[in-house]
Amino acid sequence: MTSSTPASAAGTKVPEADSEAALDKEVGKGSDTTGRTPGQLMWRRFKRDRTGVICAFIVIFFFAVAALAPVISALYGKNPYTLYGQENIELLDEFGLPAGPLGGMSGDFWFGVEPDLGRDVFTQLLYGMRTSLYTALVATLLMVLFGVLVGLLGGYLGGKTDYLLGRFTDFLLAFPSQLFFIAAMPVIVSVFVSPNEETPTYVRTVAIIGVMWFLGWMGLSRLVRASVLSLREREFIEAAKVAGASPWRIIRKELLPNLVTPILVQGTYMLPSTILSVAFLSFVGVGYVEPTPDWGRMFATAGKIYEQDPAYMFYPGIAMVIFVVAFNLLGDSVRDAFDPKSGR
Repeated sequence: MTSSTPASAAGTKVPEADSEAALDKEVGKGSDTTGRTPGQLMWRRFKRDRTGVICAFIVIFFFAVAALAPVISALYGKNPYTLYGQENIELLDEFGLPAGPLGGMSGDFWFGVEPDLGRDVFTQLLYGMRTSLYTALVATLLMVLFGVLVGLLGGYLGGKTDYLLGRFTDFLLAFPSQLFFIAAMPVIVSVFVSPNEETPTYVRTVAIIGVMWFLGWMGLSRLVRASVLSLREREFIEAAKVAGASPWRIIRKELLPNLVTPILVQGTYMLPSTILSVAFLSFVGVGYVEPTPDWGRMFATAGKIYEQDPAYMFYPGIAMVIFVVAFNLLGDSVRDAFDPKSGR
């Protein structure tokens, strides 16, 4: 007896055992693809990828810890702003360095204390993760939305619209991004705040998100445009046009569902890159500044005292490496789940 699987290219039936083996490899042992949506099949494939599942838990853990930073800080009994080293002179030595071993680690200060000011490193790390992750998340969402919009309009409408959007994209791609970030941040901040006044944190947040968005959407836009150019000549698009569907309905109902995979995968690669860019701005002194906790600002401080207190760089460094690697591996797993033929 043969399986209900379609015949192979040579016209012969596929034996049931071979069909089941292929199906087991694709969506799981004993699974039945009949009536399952592409999303359900993707989810089944993703659950079988142990690396992807572990990385997903790591990423969720980081975002949960960042969101619950105030709760954890309250339970821990410390905050990232109090100068504990100034209140207790035993925490720092005469050179302003942590008096205890490994950066001053103890039962009261789990990750030690910050040199010079004596702030708690554990809560600094929690709030620094919160600042960096959620700033990068908002910036990435804006980049994805704008990149998808520009790519869809250029690819589907074509003609002069595609030409003008393409040249605008090329123009922005010519900007040296890191130099632009450094040069633009002080200018943008000075537009909203007088140089004689202290800049509120929300102004810096909006400026960082704006700068990230302005020069971060072009790669995704080109990817979406290329996919749309390929899809718009397909039979189902022509059928929708013949049926009288409006361009907006074709984009929303026909094109977007077929673009979910590249958009989602590219988005998972963009977020870690954006986090590193946000940290870079703070590291060079044009992003978040004192007293706002931030990954990049912690690295800037650690770079000045790493020879005297190498432990201070250890915790933010390990946290960032783990998150970036986990998110990149998660992106690979999501790609493989959507398109099993692209397996590593």
